[in-house]
Amino acid sequence: MKLFKKILVANRGEIAIRVMKSARKLLIPTVAIYAEPDRTSLHVRSADEAVCIGGVDLSDSYLNADKIIQAALKTGCDAIHPGYGFLSESPVLVAACLKNNIAFIGPHTKAITLMGNKIEARKFVEEIGIPMTKGITGDIKSLFDQSHLLTYPVLVKAAAGGGGKGMRIVRHADELKEVLESTSREAKNYFGDETIYIEQYIEEPRHIEIQLLGDNFGHLVHLYERECSIQRRYQKIIEESPSPTLTSEIREKMGEAAVNIGRKIGYNSAGTIEFLVDKHLNFYFLEMNTRIQVEHPVTEMVTGIDLVEEQILVAAGNPLRFDQQDISQHGHAIECRIYAEDPANHFLPSPGDITLLELPVGENVRIDTSIDGPTTIQSFYDPMISKLVVWAPDRAAAIVKTEDMLKKFVIQGIQTNIPYLLQVVKHEAFIDNHISTKFCDTHSEQLLLGIHQQKAEIQQAVPLVGIIIHSLNINHKPANVWETIGYWRNRMLIPVQLDEVVFEVEMLLNFNNEFQFLINNQHCGATLISADSRKMDLLINQVPYRIFISENSKGMGHLTVNGVHFETKRSDILAEAEYYESADQGKDAGSYYTPMPGKVIKVSVKPGDEVARGSILLVVEAMKMENNIVATHDATIEQVNVKVGDMVDTDKLLIKLHDKE
Repeated sequence: MKLFKKILVANRGEIAIRVMKSARKLLIPTVAIYAEPDRTSLHVRSADEAVCIGGVDLSDSYLNADKIIQAALKTGCDAIHPGYGFLSESPVLVAACLKNNIAFIGPHTKAITLMGNKIEARKFVEEIGIPMTKGITGDIKSLFDQSHLLTYPVLVKAAAGGGGKGMRIVRHADELKEVLESTSREAKNYFGDETIYIEQYIEEPRHIEIQLLGDNFGHLVHLYERECSIQRRYQKIIEESPSPTLTSEIREKMGEAAVNIGRKIGYNSAGTIEFLVDKHLNFYFLEMNTRIQVEHPVTEMVTGIDLVEEQILVAAGNPLRFDQQDISQHGHAIECRIYAEDPANHFLPSPGDITLLELPVGENVRIDTSIDGPTTIQSFYDPMISKLVVWAPDRAAAIVKTEDMLKKFVIQGIQTNIPYLLQVVKHEAFIDNHISTKFCDTHSEQLLLGIHQQKAEIQQAVPLVGIIIHSLNINHKPANVWETIGYWRNRMLIPVQLDEVVFEVEMLLNFNNEFQFLINNQHCGATLISADSRKMDLLINQVPYRIFISENSKGMGHLTVNGVHFETKRSDILAEAEYYESADQGKDAGSYYTPMPGKVIKVSVKPGDEVARGSILLVVEAMKMENNIVATHDATIEQVNVKVGDMVDTDKLLIKLHDKE
C-alpha cells in the first residue's frame, strides 16, 4: 500500500479535524494551517504541526494558495487535503501542487474546472442526456435582458458556488437587478469568480445527492444517496441516508446517472452529484461538488466506508479496495448541523463566547466538531461549529435517537440552532417524510412556536431554584450564607431575573442540601443530589432534573434543562463595574449598528443623501453572510463613519440619520 509521508490540511474547523483522524488511522502525520484568530483552535491542537499563514482576511490565509504551498514545503509535506469550502475546488491550488511536486488529495484539474463551474457543468451534462432544469447564462446585463425567457420564480446562482453560498431565489422581476449584483459580489468574495447564472426554480423539490468515489485506474462506484431536503437559506441543516423518498427503481437510475457523469470526466476522487427531485420522482441534475461534502458522515455510517481514508489512498496511487457489488446500505443515519445562529432572528449568525459545552455520548453516535470546551466563535468564518450524526437500524429509531442526543447537546453563551433542529425531528411532517427544500419556510412559524411551548412546559421554579442553589453552593462558596443571599429585610427574599422577568423568591430553608422556597405563593421543595462547576442533579418537588449552568463575563447565567435554555441572573449579585459603565450605548432610532462583528463591503450613501424607508445604506459581511443595513424610515444621512474594508463590531456607530423635516 502506498502512503504519503505527511499531509497538510488546507482548511480549518471540524473538517480539518475529520481529515486528521483518517490520516492518523493510516499513521500519516498532519500539518495544520491557521489564521491568527484560530491560533488556539481545536484543529491547530489536533495536528502534529501547525503553521500560521496570515491574519483575519481570508485572502491572506485560507484562500491564499501561495502561502499554503509554502507551508507545505516548509514542513516537508508531500500531499495537501483541501477539505471542503475555501480552495477545495480551486484549479489554482491544484496547479500549484503539481508545480511543487505535492499531491492534491482530490480530483484532477479537468474535473474541477469543468464541474466546479456550474455553467460549464450544465452544458456538459446536457450533452450526455441527463435531465436538468432550464437556465440562462451571461454577464449581469445579458442575464437581466434574457430573464423574460424564464417564468418566475427563478434561482440566481454563483457559477463557482457551493454549500448554499451565492444562491438567491427571486419571485418578482423588480427584485432581479439587485439580486444579480449582490450575488455576483458575493461570488467574487467567496469563490474568486463573479460569474453567475439563472435557472428555473422548481417549487417544493427534494434535494437528493449521490456519492461517487473513483481512482486513477478507471474504477468508479457510487455509495448510494443522501436526502438533503431540510434546508434554511438554501443551505442544508439535516441530511439522512438512505433517502426515505426514493423507490429502489429511482435509486438505481440516479446511481447510474451519477456514475455516467463521473465516467465521462474520468473522475478520480470523492465527489457528489446533486439532483433535484420533484413530487413525481422525476430527477434533474443540479450540480457536482468535486470534493468531500459536509454531510459525508451519513454515507459512512450506512456503508461502513471511510470516504476520507479512501480519498487519501486513491491520491497516493492505490486502486479502490471494493467494487459496486461490495457496497450496500445498512440501517439509517441522520446528520444535524449545529450552527452558531439564532433561528428566531432569521437565522442570523451568533458569534461570541461559549461558556459551557456538553457533547452527547451514545452507541452509534458521532460528533464531528471544531470545539472541545469554552471558546470564542469568531465572526470571520462559517457559523457551523459541529455535526451530530446518529445511526440506528431504521429511520424511526434514528429519529428517536437524534431527538435524545439533541436534548443532551448543550452549548451555552451563544445562540445555536439546536432547539430548532429538535423541533424539526419531532415534527409530524418530518417523521412522515412530508418534506421538501421548502420545509423550513413552510413550518418555520410552527417550529419556533414549538421552541416556546417546550420552554413553557418546564415550570418556572426549575430554573429559579437552579440558579439560586448553584450560586449558594457552587459558584460563590461563601463562608457565611448571609453573604450570598444579598438584599433582605424581615424575610430572605432573593430577586432572580429569568429571561426578561424578575421574580422575588423567598428562601424558607437551606439545611444539609435540603431547600424550601416560596415562589409566587407556591411552596417548592428541592434536594441537591450532586453538583460540580458545570452541572447539578436536583430533585425539585420530587421530580429529578439535570441542570447545566455557566456564567458569562457580564454576570448572566446560562441554564439548560431537558434541552431548553434559560438566561438567569441573581439581581442582588452585581457584575463587574465596567460592564455597567459600558452597557448604555445610546443607540437611538437614527443610529445604525451592525448586528454582529464583520467587514464593511459596500457603502451606498454619503452625508447629505436623502434615503427612503427600506433603502440599503451599507452591507456588512459576517460569517459568510451579507447583512444589509437598511433605513427604517425616510431620512437624511447625517454621518457615515465607516468605509469599505473596515472591520466593525456591534458597538461601532456605522451611520447616523436625521429625520426629514
